[in-house]
Amino acid sequence: MNAVRIGCVKYLNARPLVHGWKGDVCFDHPAVLCRRLASGQLDVALVSSFELLRNPIYRIVDRVSICSHGPVYSVIVAHRGDISDVAEIELDPASETSVSLLRCLLAETGLHPRLVPSNGDILSVGRLESEHVNKARLLIGDQAIRFRLIHGSRFHFWDLGEQWKKLTGLPFVYALWLVRPEVADPGLIASRLRDLRDKNLAALDELIRETAACIADRALKRTLENAFLSHYYRKHLQFGLGEMEKQGLRTFARLCAKHALLPPRPLAFRFV
Repeated sequence: MNAVRIGCVKYLNARPLVHGWKGDVCFDHPAVLCRRLASGQLDVALVSSFELLRNPIYRIVDRVSICSHGPVYSVIVAHRGDISDVAEIELDPASETSVSLLRCLLAETGLHPRLVPSNGDILSVGRLESEHVNKARLLIGDQAIRFRLIHGSRFHFWDLGEQWKKLTGLPFVYALWLVRPEVADPGLIASRLRDLRDKNLAALDELIRETAACIADRALKRTLENAFLSHYYRKHLQFGLGEMEKQGLRTFARLCAKHALLPPRPLAFRFV
């Protein structure tokens, strides 16, 4: 079982799902992991939910995800002034789920800023502050957390989890454990991953202490105290995948098709 090639997003939000896995784990950004999983370089990966909708060949580990039932804190548009006045948003290319979610939310709320690739240091505030008020930037994961904790008083934040909840009344699923179709005994792998999630959540305070201690980014480490991580894991994030989350995932697929981000097609999720 330890020979399974497993990948996981390299963000704090994934720690309760992967900490303590007995075997090697490939940590990388969501877009890289999606490519490696799609090409068969990985057997199992915690990747963006958009990868499942775009390439529905995978089996899904049931009852486990990274999701939010409202504000998620770490998937945001940083902007100045009113969001309705934003004319251009720089995109973080690391997560196709977040970019696709942003496109759906903007279209559904009648906002039409230009969406352009990020240019330069995603954590630099110099250009955002020196340019006109109608510039904004999509930030995700640990970069978004660091940006908010260091520069939060100087910007407004359009939280995509919060906006999704307002629009649909449903949770939003950001990431799932996906298993390639040729992998043998996916049920055993899924059971191990569910048990690992349960073990980590049952000892969440200990996980938080270990997580804070091993953060390599000094700037992030200084701002991430145990109190913040506790709030982030307990209030902003959820780690289940029940009927409401699955409904949210289907709604996301429908809106992606509506706005030409995915081809319209029937969904046939396969859970293990």
